[in-house]
Formats: sequence, structure tokens, C-alpha cells
Amino acid sequence: MEAATPQASAVPPVPKPQATPTAGAGWGSGGLSSEAARLRRRFPTVADLAAQARRRTPRFAYDFVAGGVGDDHGLARNRQALNAIEIVPRYGVDLRGVSIETTLFGRGYALPVGVAPMGLAGLLWPDADEAIAAAAQRARIPYVMSTVANSSIERIARIAPDVFWYQLYNVPENDHAVSLDLIRRAQAAGAHALVLTMDVPVRSKRVRDVRNGLVVPFRPTLRTAWDVARAPLWALAMLRRGQPRFFNFEPYLGPDASTGDLAGFVYQKMTGPLTWESVARFRDVWRGPLIVKGILHPDDADKAVSLGVDGILVSNHGGRQFDAAPAAIDALPPIEERVRGRATVLVDGAMVSGLDLLRARKRGAAAAFAGRAFLMAYAAAGADGLDHVVRLFTEEFRTALIQSGTLLHDPSPSRAGVPAP
Repeated sequence: MEAATPQASAVPPVPKPQATPTAGAGWGSGGLSSEAARLRRRFPTVADLAAQARRRTPRFAYDFVAGGVGDDHGLARNRQALNAIEIVPRYGVDLRGVSIETTLFGRGYALPVGVAPMGLAGLLWPDADEAIAAAAQRARIPYVMSTVANSSIERIARIAPDVFWYQLYNVPENDHAVSLDLIRRAQAAGAHALVLTMDVPVRSKRVRDVRNGLVVPFRPTLRTAWDVARAPLWALAMLRRGQPRFFNFEPYLGPDASTGDLAGFVYQKMTGPLTWESVARFRDVWRGPLIVKGILHPDDADKAVSLGVDGILVSNHGGRQFDAAPAAIDALPPIEERVRGRATVLVDGAMVSGLDLLRARKRGAAAAFAGRAFLMAYAAAGADGLDHVVRLFTEEFRTALIQSGTLLHDPSPSRAGVPAP
């Protein structure tokens, strides 16, 4: 008797993967040959970008960006608090197709991360402000320009018209004449939001800068000369572009003002607390979303909202103002609870990964803002580094969101009709 012939399997054959210009043999990313893949292998984290930036720049420039205030306790506290947040994952759901876009103040962005304002960014690498603004425009994420950026409001608005926000420091002299004109210029240039920084009532001692003898314009010493000699690419770039200059203040001193004149004006005039009376006055002048930055107490958040503020950016200034201040991520939940439904709550402080974005969202923020991550990426690898760090945030946030297995509510008070990530 003949053996029964096995029936053919109903499982269709698995097609071979199609070869692509970047495909490699086998499993993993090691065989990929695109520029994006090369950067991913070389700089898999923001920490790797920061290490490269440190190698390429003088110590005084790197310390200015990387350092905090006092003994750097606030700087460390931001990171420790983020690391302490645990997220219990839920499984059995498929979130691979979920959108990671977000809406802030009625405008759509590709990812719940933005570029925090950074003053004197051109010290770490020339043209940093303009390069980062261009990268934010490409990535469709908010870019907040600092009052003391090394470019002008008008130029940044042309580079990043769809994502441009403006941050204002207090210039109280002459009944806020300069502050009010900066607001007028930002409005005329098309800034989508105005961010008022509240947490610099007085200058704080940044110990690394004191030890390094940092001053703008540079005053050469044996120590700074040695620092610059160890960073030849930085030195060449600085020679080509010139020392960083506070272009926003040229209209008030004239085009013939030296770099030293502009720096002296900033040091002497941009000082003193931004009071609630000033916030109310600026609210009356500014036509658009108004955000206050540097809030850490729920009562202050409540006060801001009572004056018509649209957003609260919870921040301890990246650990650069008050060394005893709580970590921003720890201050976030009670503030979000206090103003829920009345204002959009944002947060910054030590955001270096997509997982940090998820932690911020889980704590109630509509979006998180990062500064050092973008600036270090530019110093490490130029414009390619900026595109790379955006890819890192995107990939890591999507992975963390899917891994957590939970849909997030949209904490924005204007979330009607907008699908949550």
C-alpha cells in the first residue's frame, strides 16, 4: 500500500527582500551605507554627539553650553529626575501606525519637541542659530530664537518662517522701549509665539565661566590661546565668520557698533526682574500666543493664566540660574493640574532622547523643548548632525510610544478635533 502523499502547505513562500542602495546583508544596521546610517552608527545617542562637540571646541566654549550654575546641582537634578520616571508598559496592542505629530497653539508640528532658546549659541560653533533654525524648518518643529542669539529676528524669520517663535528677555530701561520694539519686530517678522523668560531676575554665577575667564569679545590669554589651539577647526570657522555678535541690538546702537559695544549693552541693559505688570503690558501689545518660561510654582502659573497667558513653559533654565530649584519635570504635574484646560503646558530641561519626550508627555506636557542636544549636534557634525538628532528624537519617541503600549491624551486646551499621539 502506497504512503499517502502529504498535502501541500497553504503557507505562501516568503518573498526575498528587494535590494536597495542602502541595504546590507543580514540582520541589523551594520551593513547600511547611507549617510544617515553612518551617523547613526557613529552617534547613536546625544551623549555621543556631545562627546564629539567637546573634542572639536575650546574648553571655554564647551563649558559655557554644558555647564550650569553654582555646583551644577540643578543641572544634575534635571537628568536624575527624568531617569527616575518609570513607565509600566501595556502589551497586546498595535500602535505602529499611530501619529506622533502634535498641535501647539493651533499649528501642527511633526513631533512634540522644539528647540529651546539659547543665547550666544555662536560661541560653541559659528552660525549655530541660523543652522539650527534651518534644521527646525526642515523638520517642522518649533524653533525659539533667543533675544541674545547671534543672528537677527528678521533673518531667522526668513530662514524658518513656518516654525519661528521668539523669546524675550527683559530690557526695562526707558519704559521698556527696547523690549517693546523687539516685540514689534517679532510681530512684523511673523513669529508664531512670544516666549517671555521670567527666571532671570538677577545674573547668577556660572562657575565654569568664571574659572575659564569667559568674556565677550574674547580677550586672549595663555589659557584661551591653548584652548583655541586644541580646536583648529573651530578657530578656522571663527576666523571666517568673526566673533559672535548680538545682532538684535544693532538697531539701537547703529551698524557701526562694535561687538564689544553690543555685548556691553546687553550686559548693562538686559537686567532686572520681569514683573507681572510687565507681563500684562506685553500681553496687551502682543497679538498671538503668549508663553511664560521659567515657571516652577503652581501659583505663578495660575497668575500668568489670569493675565491672559496662553502657555506655561515649566523650566529651571536648564540648571543655569538657581542651583536649589527643583527639576523642571518634577514641577510639571502640579502646574499642569492647576492650569489644565486653560493653558498649554510645556517643559524643558535635560531632554536628550525620544524616551524623555514620552516621559514629558506622560507627566502632562504638550511638548518638550531641548537646547543643548541641538547645539551639540551642530558642533559635532554640522547640518548633517542637526538632521541626525531630529531623526534620533523621532525614532526614539516612536519606539518608546509603541513600547509603552498606551495612547496619550492631548493636554492642550485647544485639542478639539486633533488626534492625540
